[in-house]
Amino acid sequence: MQTISIILLILVSIFMILLILIQRGKGGGLAGAFGGMGGQSAFGTKAGDTFTRITVWTAIVWFVLCIGIVYYLKHGTGSRISGFGSGDVPSASATPDGTSTPAAETSAPVSTPEPATPEPAKPQE
Repeated sequence: MQTISIILLILVSIFMILLILIQRGKGGGLAGAFGGMGGQSAFGTKAGDTFTRITVWTAIVWFVLCIGIVYYLKHGTGSRISGFGSGDVPSASATPDGTSTPAAETSAPVSTPEPATPEPAKPQE
């Protein structure tokens, strides 16, 4: 499910980029750079309105996909985003008088043995 959603998001992104690039703006758009008719629409007179509507709906689909993927990653089975709301951070506990005390240390410090140092080599006679 996650892989399909991400692939679909990439395809919608590429489609939206291409759709925006072929639209005609004040300067003629990218369509004019590829041999289109500079000041006129390369796809007819009503193409501007059609491309605008398609772009808006593509952007809506893109936003919904992004929000859906984030929601799935956070709340789906086998959560892929670690650390969000996991509650692993120790917190300070409040006392009845309103002051807070730091969380107790749960592990004792581990002592490491000192490494044995070799004796210096004796000069040979």
